[in-house]
Parts: sequence; C-alpha cells; structure tokens
Amino acid sequence: MGMMDGEVALVTGAGRGVGRGVALALAAAGAAVVVNDLGVSLTGEDSGDASPAEQVVQEIRGLGGRAVANHDSVADWLGAGAMVKAAINEFGRIDTVVNNAGNLRDVYFHKMSPDDFDAVIAVHLKGSFNTSRAAAPYFREQASGAYIHMTSTSGLIGNFGQANYAAAKLGIVGLSKSIALDMQRFNVRSNTVAPFAWTRMIDSIPTETPEQQRRVEGLKKLVPEKIAPFVVALASDAGAKVTGQIFGVRNNEIFLFSQPRPIRTAHTADGWTPESIADRVFDQFANDFYPLHRSADVFTWDPA
Repeated sequence: MGMMDGEVALVTGAGRGVGRGVALALAAAGAAVVVNDLGVSLTGEDSGDASPAEQVVQEIRGLGGRAVANHDSVADWLGAGAMVKAAINEFGRIDTVVNNAGNLRDVYFHKMSPDDFDAVIAVHLKGSFNTSRAAAPYFREQASGAYIHMTSTSGLIGNFGQANYAAAKLGIVGLSKSIALDMQRFNVRSNTVAPFAWTRMIDSIPTETPEQQRRVEGLKKLVPEKIAPFVVALASDAGAKVTGQIFGVRNNEIFLFSQPRPIRTAHTADGWTPESIADRVFDQFANDFYPLHRSADVFTWDPA
C-alpha cells in the first residue's frame, strides 16, 4: 500500500526537472497523476514541443501507474480549469495540486520591461491562483485536499536580476497562507516549498567569474528528484495537520523557514513627527536591520 493509494494529483510543469520527479514519486506512492506541461522555452515562448508531458506519462504507465497528459497553460483561467477537469474526467476526483510550473526572464530591475515582469507573474503567481481556484470547489465538496506551491529563496531571501521572479515567488507565499486560512474549515491545507535543484530553470546562471563558476558547480550537485519525497509526504494523509508553512528542500536537507513577525517596537506618548522618527527610530532599529543578503550568502555550506 502506497501513501497516496486511491488519490489523484495534478502536477504543473511536470515534464522536466522538479515537476517530473514529483509526478513520478506521486505515482510510485499510488496516486493517479495529471502531468501538465506546456512544452515551452524557459522564457515562456512556444517551443512547438508538447512531448515532455507525454514522456512522463509513458514512464508512469510503464511502471504500472496511472497518468494522463495535459498541455494547457496555467496562466490561462480556462486552461487551469481544464487541468482539474482532466483529473475529474479521467480519475473521478482530485486530492492534490502541486503548483510547479514556471518560467524565467532574468534581467536587472532598471532594465526590466513590463513584458518581462508580466510574463513571470502570469505563470508563477497568477498560474498558482488559477489552478488552485479551479480545484477549490472540489476540495470544498469532499472536505479534503492539499495544495503545494513552489516558492524560491529568490523571493524569501533575494537574488540579483530577478525582481519579477522574486515578486511572484514571495507572492505565492502570501497566496498559500491565505488559502490555508480560508480553506481550513473545509479540511484543506496549503503549504509552500522552496526547492534547491539544478534544472534548466537555473541553467542560465552566468559563469563569467570564478565566484559564479564555484556557485554553479555547487548547484549542479542539487538533484531535482530529491524534492519529491517531501512533496509526497506533505500531500499524503501524514501531512494532514501541516498547513500555512514555508519549507525548503536541498538534497538531503529539509528546512522550515521563519515567517514575518515584529522583532522590535518603538512608541511615544507624544506622537511621532518625521524629525523624531529620524532622531530616534532608525538608530534604535539599526542593529536589527536585515542586510541585503542573496540566497548564496545565507546557504553557504555544501548540500548534504
């Protein structure tokens, strides 16, 4: 008996990388899987290749599992609905939505175009809303369900040249927490996972300096399939009491991230003026200001 026997999962962006690993692991645990992949380039353009989803479906079926491919876009409201409908029509229910689909348009903020920003927000943030919302009526009716959304340390901590991606990924954290709060009454849970993995999503990182080269060599050690066991555990009944949390997975390491809470306070009986704030508050808070860290500045040790 697998941890996901009799359950049905939708995994977006499941043709390659992390999504492929998650789809295969869910199927190995007994779930029927809707394998969604648009078959596009990293920047979101049509590559004319819809085969990655079909290949994963064939892998699952070859191992005795159940799966069906879907090639709709998460950025399209009707397409997201069609993915969920595929689960209902093929397998009779839906129990888990894994929002993994993504794209990149990395560029420094002062050079970023509206199209660069909108394209990334549309897939990551709006796409996560679209698929989650499409599944919500079914989750509500059956009084169960699990959402697992992929976030990133680019949003949780920071990285250069990714204002669009960071905004989307941190937005997903807020979306997940709101879903967890709104859907708790229906026994539905929602969590986010920051995956550390070498995939085509980060294959475009520059290697022009020795520091960049060392970083990329370290990233190449991060296996995308290592994310999958945690996602399966989180989606299964074993994760039924886990909701509203932010996790990270890096090879054999699992992280629980903190969430924003007040850490210092300043008050006055006389009311604040701009001058009194400048005189008192900034210096009082300065020791607790967060530096402009990037993800690599925080995760400085080799993956386990």
